[in-house]
Amino acid sequence: MGLLTGKTAIITGAARGIGKAIALKFAAEGANIAFTDLVIDENGQQTESEIAALGVKVKGYASNAANFEETEKVVNQIKEDFGSVDILVNNAGITKDGLMMRMSEAQWDAVIAVNLKSAFNFIHACTPIMMRQKSGSIINMASVVGVHGNAGQCNYSASKAGMIGLAKSIAQELGSRGIRANAIAPGFIITDMTAKLSDEVKAEWCKKIPLRRGGTPEDVANIATFLASDMSSYVSGQVIQVDGGMNM
Repeated sequence: MGLLTGKTAIITGAARGIGKAIALKFAAEGANIAFTDLVIDENGQQTESEIAALGVKVKGYASNAANFEETEKVVNQIKEDFGSVDILVNNAGITKDGLMMRMSEAQWDAVIAVNLKSAFNFIHACTPIMMRQKSGSIINMASVVGVHGNAGQCNYSASKAGMIGLAKSIAQELGSRGIRANAIAPGFIITDMTAKLSDEVKAEWCKKIPLRRGGTPEDVANIATFLASDMSSYVSGQVIQVDGGMNM
């Protein structure tokens, strides 16, 4: 028996990176996986195959998480296909960095829509299901820059700070219905996106981290598994920083 056997998890933006690592870890612990991405391309198909090999039910859904109607539709389809929704991981996210003075309205709107509105969309669609079940775990993927800010990322930082406030508010609203909500704030995690940085930039980052290394997607997935499972049954409204001690 895995920690998540018999549970169904929805993970947004999970065709690659941290979302994929969470999906694989959840599947290894016995969860059935419904994941979404803007398109289910070769990456999504590969993710689906890797999860299926772990012996659980899995399906990837092409859906724009920032679109309210599309989200309602895909969650209803997932409920029909899987029978329940026990865990929701709001992981979909993009960056469009720039200094405030040079940032366009389009850059601001796109990041807020994909990173923050998507979480509202999925929570809005999933909570009626979880309320009927009288149980559920909602996990918002925030960031250390949502806690401490970061120059050149005002849109991203604002969206991730919003994810924290959203998780805390939902924890208060839905706790009496047996639904928990928490946020994870990753620090410098080695993904395809950060791998493109120069060795010098990565070395500078690592100097600021007490553990002197970047994190892995699996480090984040381990915390997500804890928050999704009954091991954290009395943990709600919290923000767990997965950053090697970078921001204490």
